[in-house]
Amino acid sequence: MRLDPKKILDPTLFRFLLVGIINTLVGTAVMFGLYNLAGLHTWGDVGYWLSSAANYVVGSVVSFFLNKHFTFRSREKGAGVVVRFVINITVCWVIAYGVAQPATSLALGGLGLSEQLEGNLSMLVGMCLFVGLNYFGQRFFAFRTR
Repeated sequence: MRLDPKKILDPTLFRFLLVGIINTLVGTAVMFGLYNLAGLHTWGDVGYWLSSAANYVVGSVVSFFLNKHFTFRSREKGAGVVVRFVINITVCWVIAYGVAQPATSLALGGLGLSEQLEGNLSMLVGMCLFVGLNYFGQRFFAFRTR
């Protein structure tokens, strides 16, 4: 299967990025607020995963409605589209943050950074990985056209 760049760089990508800005503002505030202000950084790995999960639970609700109606203009109704969306978000989150944490730790391990700073940087890396995976997952799986 060969991907045509014109089909990837279509208006859905730009609408997806606009929705992503909104999701990022909301979700990042939740994630870093919980991790830093609510003190979840003191919980170690559990705080890392809870903070990033809260980001995606809150952001995903916003994302579902905006991407379904605005980005991909899906008219599909019913549980199927919701289930595919949830599967996509879950798989993207596990992969992105599962890769980001050990990769960041490996890359920054010898610098003597605090666990909190390293956790924050790891979450930023996870966010970037998630965006790329999520676009393709939503476009070609969750809101695919029939």
